Amino acid sequence: MLISATLGILLITTGCASQLPLARTSPAATDVAPPTSDAAPAGMAAPAANAAIGNAAAPPTGATADAAAAMADATPNAAHAIAARVASSAEATSADDDFAAIYGTRAANGAGSSDSLDQLDPWEPMNRRVHAFNTAIDHGIMHPLAVAYTKITPAPLRKGISNVFDNLAAPLAFGNLLLQGRPRASVETLGRFLVNTVIGIGGIFDPATKALKMHRHSADFGRTLARWGWHESRYLELPLLGPRTVRDAVGAAGDITMAPLTYVEHDSSRLSLEALWLVDTRAGLLPLDELREAAPDEYVLTRDAWLARRRYLINSDRSQNDEGNESLPAYLLEDEPASSPVPSASH
Repeated sequence: MLISATLGILLITTGCASQLPLARTSPAATDVAPPTSDAAPAGMAAPAANAAIGNAAAPPTGATADAAAAMADATPNAAHAIAARVASSAEATSADDDFAAIYGTRAANGAGSSDSLDQLDPWEPMNRRVHAFNTAIDHGIMHPLAVAYTKITPAPLRKGISNVFDNLAAPLAFGNLLLQGRPRASVETLGRFLVNTVIGIGGIFDPATKALKMHRHSADFGRTLARWGWHESRYLELPLLGPRTVRDAVGAAGDITMAPLTYVEHDSSRLSLEALWLVDTRAGLLPLDELREAAPDEYVLTRDAWLARRRYLINSDRSQNDEGNESLPAYLLEDEPASSPVPSASH
């Protein structure tokens, strides 16, 4: 039974752990087309426009006319440059917002900088080979299954299925929150589980959030080990298990003992639930595929996103942030595409 449960855990992470959100970088300054050589600086746009208006009644002659014409020609070019710079600035702000939502921090503070994360990946050649294997499994099996699942399963039914599995994860979070010494969050998590199980019909519905405004807290044994003092750990990508650290790989063994599906005695029922959990989780991450495919080095961005996000969650645990934290930002999940769309990779 434990072997099949372990296999289920390994399979479930194939479609989700390697699909973590990838940060978008701000556009380079060179992306903005420079003004032509005869264009006036941005500060000249207003004088040029005033000159053109003031001279409309009495057209100038000679050198004055040539100067006015040159200034008039420069005006649209300068305006275009200003508009391009404004758009670039707005796009950079949007990219920073995306980074903050994904990593839980601003890019400017350096907490998720690639230089610091490179030091945690001394086994990069081996990890890259494992990542290529996991990616092949995902492309060949998990992605097609997830796409088919979303096509044949109505959205309300998929939402109910996701709610059930989220509710089943509450005992695991409850146990780890107790081990972390966070009684308020653990009590709230236990309350959510009881309310959603009884009133929400086994977790199909989520009255704990909608009616009682109870926060959802995610927790696992890897984060518990970090709270106990194992703050940093080497990056390690495992076959089928996906991105991890040595600390989180050790923590995964502890999580198996607290996973409710481990204790389903009927083998076929347990395997069916694990398979459904796997496909449903992968389907919820389909909106992230575009970001992954657009990455210039998908391994590096997957690694950096994983490590930076884990750092953020661990820091939240250490500060006892009881306002709830999710494994992924809510706007990146499939539930609310209208209010919080996934940013296009073309930006």
